[in-house]
Amino acid sequence: MERFRPLALLTAAALTLPGLTALSSAARAADADLARNGGFESGLDGWTCTAGATVNSPVRSGSSALQATPAGADNARCAQTVTVKPDSQYTLSGYVRGSYVYLGADGTGTTDVSTWTQSAPTWQQLTTTFRTGPATTRVTLYTHGWYGTGAYYADDISLVGPGVETGRPPAAPTGLKTGTVTSSSVALSWSPVPGATSYAVYRDGTKAQSPTGTSATVSGLSPSTAYSFQVAAVNDAGESAKSATVTATTTARPGGGGTDLPAHALVGYLHASFANGSGYTRMADVPDSWDVIDLAFGEPTSVTSGDIRFNRCPATECPNVESDADFKAAIKAKQAAGKKVLISIGGQNGQVQLTTTAARDAFVTSVSKIIDQYGLDGLDIDFEGHSLSLNADDTDFKNPKTPVIVNLISAVKTLKAKYGADFVLTMAPETFFVQLGYQYYGTGQWGGQDPRAGAYLPVIHALRDDLTLLHVQDYNSGPIMGLDNQYHSMGGADFHIAMTDMLLTGFPVAGNASNVFPPLRPDQVAIGMPASTNAGNGHVPPAEVTKTLDCLTKKTNCGSYATHGTWPALRGLMTWSINWDRYGGWEFQRTFDGYFG
Repeated sequence: MERFRPLALLTAAALTLPGLTALSSAARAADADLARNGGFESGLDGWTCTAGATVNSPVRSGSSALQATPAGADNARCAQTVTVKPDSQYTLSGYVRGSYVYLGADGTGTTDVSTWTQSAPTWQQLTTTFRTGPATTRVTLYTHGWYGTGAYYADDISLVGPGVETGRPPAAPTGLKTGTVTSSSVALSWSPVPGATSYAVYRDGTKAQSPTGTSATVSGLSPSTAYSFQVAAVNDAGESAKSATVTATTTARPGGGGTDLPAHALVGYLHASFANGSGYTRMADVPDSWDVIDLAFGEPTSVTSGDIRFNRCPATECPNVESDADFKAAIKAKQAAGKKVLISIGGQNGQVQLTTTAARDAFVTSVSKIIDQYGLDGLDIDFEGHSLSLNADDTDFKNPKTPVIVNLISAVKTLKAKYGADFVLTMAPETFFVQLGYQYYGTGQWGGQDPRAGAYLPVIHALRDDLTLLHVQDYNSGPIMGLDNQYHSMGGADFHIAMTDMLLTGFPVAGNASNVFPPLRPDQVAIGMPASTNAGNGHVPPAEVTKTLDCLTKKTNCGSYATHGTWPALRGLMTWSINWDRYGGWEFQRTFDGYFG
């Protein structure tokens, strides 16, 4: 990682940098520009960026340039890997604007190089040279800014030197066959192709994965649905023709887990242990429109005890609170009407850290006691704040190591096994713990990032086959980058559309295209929104709710964000909270009922 150097040394270095010689002196007639999309005219095609997007102004030439914004512990690096010739001379050049902008090359096989400018109020050319090592065939070019210094811009990046004959694309794969088929996934395998460096797996004609080996499991599928699959082989020269097609039909979804929920469900939190300014709402007074009722909240006796207690609102705070007997009777009446009543663990004040196996076991025991005492249908995990974070060496969401993550997964699987297929499991993470994982995961490659970034992803992934509903809190959130590499902010349909599209499409974690969080089934996803302006930041009026649902279920009324699919089976909406919706005249409930009938 680069560090600031004294200005005097920087000035002296600038006068002697070999890269500042004219480009023509390094280029030869047989040389070529090996950088792909160096002018960013094709968006970010060819580049992998942690916080980058293309803009139409300012540009140095053409119609587009890169804008990248360092934030927190991220320096907004954009990089691409190119094929080079061993033991050869190359000149790297580019134009930049902004403060502390870097241009460099890694993996040269000799001495990696970089050049930078402290301040470029207008377009400034940066140039450096390097020689590849005797066995070097690939080099990574990059540009980045510096922490907290604002956006930088880059354009017309080139790498000039001897080109490499890449040959032809490989032959089409053969032997494609299906393996294990579940209600949400299909395993595939095929024969290796000589000369292939990776493969492209297609589901119903759309690229779904890019594995390097000869097998893959395509997840996020709908139960009892037929899918077609093909695979192509890839090398530096391009992609082969696609293989022959194989088809598979996913199995029926296992019983329980909320399968008897209506096709479109309304989920809400009921302030059962406090009033919170909205007033107490008795269980019996919750309207029939609410299909899932989350009792807020079960909280731990201490942060790390794992011992969860659920205390009903005292009469001093909630004068109209019903008796325990009436509360339990009302729960049974709701269940008889087909509703699900869950205990929600956590919330804003209920920090839960299962740091030990003892805490894990206490969690299972105490949550079971609450479920049994009130005859509940399952569990909602609403861990917020510092409940979940990732250790510095925990970098793979598919194979978590951090005790608080591993123990939570184990505890929930134990509860699922205890209560069986009818156990309803829902989760209500904040965007910071889920969609932010598109940019950041844990402490990051260089360290220093917030270890909570993306920390829910391993929990969701490990429990996806047991998960009834995921309803991310699309509120009380800062701007989050969507799959269009643009930041989206609360307050309109665009935010909800972008955040939900990420869950239903899947996304590379921390910008790593080979490490993709698979999509969830649409019937597993509901959209979390505040019921009113009193309930939380990010409330949107009914028209924006309707616009969100139109876009995601019909691909109409979408606005500026282009979704990656259409999901008429989207499960529905979640809100904080039933109490606040009653306080606001049931506006949220009426919007849902008006849309879904």
